[in-house]
Amino acid sequence: MDDLDETAAGGPIGVRLAAWRRRRGLTLDDLALRTGLEAEYVAGLEAGGREWVDRRGPLAALTAALRLDVADLTGQPYPPRGEEHAAVRAVAFHLRRRLVRPHPGTAPLVLDELAAQIRAAEDAEAAGDEHRLALALPDLIEAADCAVATAVGPGREEAVRLRVAAHVLGAGLLRRLGYKDLAWMLLHRARPGIREPLAVLVEEVRLLIDLGLPEYALARAERAEDAGAGWEVPVLCAVAQAMTGHRQRAERLLATAVRRATDARDLATVVAARATVAAEYGDAEEAVGHVSAADLAALSGADRSRLLMVAAAAEAREDRADQAVACLAEADQVAPLRLRLDPFARDLVTALASRTVDTVQAVVVRDLAERAGLR
Repeated sequence: MDDLDETAAGGPIGVRLAAWRRRRGLTLDDLALRTGLEAEYVAGLEAGGREWVDRRGPLAALTAALRLDVADLTGQPYPPRGEEHAAVRAVAFHLRRRLVRPHPGTAPLVLDELAAQIRAAEDAEAAGDEHRLALALPDLIEAADCAVATAVGPGREEAVRLRVAAHVLGAGLLRRLGYKDLAWMLLHRARPGIREPLAVLVEEVRLLIDLGLPEYALARAERAEDAGAGWEVPVLCAVAQAMTGHRQRAERLLATAVRRATDARDLATVVAARATVAAEYGDAEEAVGHVSAADLAALSGADRSRLLMVAAAAEAREDRADQAVACLAEADQVAPLRLRLDPFARDLVTALASRTVDTVQAVVVRDLAERAGLR
């Protein structure tokens, strides 16, 4: 069987990297030259031992050099493991049908009822509950489409707003699942004939970052700023700047985000983003320090899980495998599917499975690998 067939799903990123490099007829030195990365670093990634991909910048450089989509190296979408994961994966099928269906087919909900359902879906997203969000989305988007198609007078503006919110929720889940093309189509569908809503622009920035296109993300962020962005856009721009190696620009953007934060939760999220940015430009010890300074209790479940995954990668970089496993285990308790669907977390779990020596932690990481479908 072709080595690309063998690595089409599951397994670490490094295995796919080696397969695609050979497919392109490149040596390690060739790939290092094309990416600007050290040959030793690339070799470490392929070996899956000391190194693994946990930064978007190197991943973007590798995919560009190999003429790939990011998903080709991360292996998304992953084969489902368990009923909840399968239900989440199925949402892509249902939303694809919505994209090609010309007219909504159900009676519209009362706008107040639709707004309440969207708030519940937003709560599920904030909590990192991908399963609850996936179960709600198909019907929610269909109801929102129908509301816009039938609303007249003063209620139409509210119907459009709710439709945008539902589409952004759907695009966010599709992005995290690895269906980035569908996510982009859903975002485009959210705004025909109207000025680009801020929520759509922000999700497009997230999508471009996940696609490994930081320069395009920064360009789209400028439009979001024109639309009245708050603290969230500077945080995303800081990540994009860190991906391109501009540390000082990233720090200035984070300072802007701090000034724009309006409450304790916003501020905690910005502090957590500092850890992400530090990890992106390769300072694991600084990332650990920012994690320690973050107010975990003020973060949503999704943000807390994301911060714990950053902490796990940073601890592993500092050769503290047991602490890394403990962070991953906590993240898995907070938002299980968020961790198991995240390509960087999955790659880290694979790497840690061969590095943990403590019996208890070794059992924990093997259990995580089993539940993520990595064993």
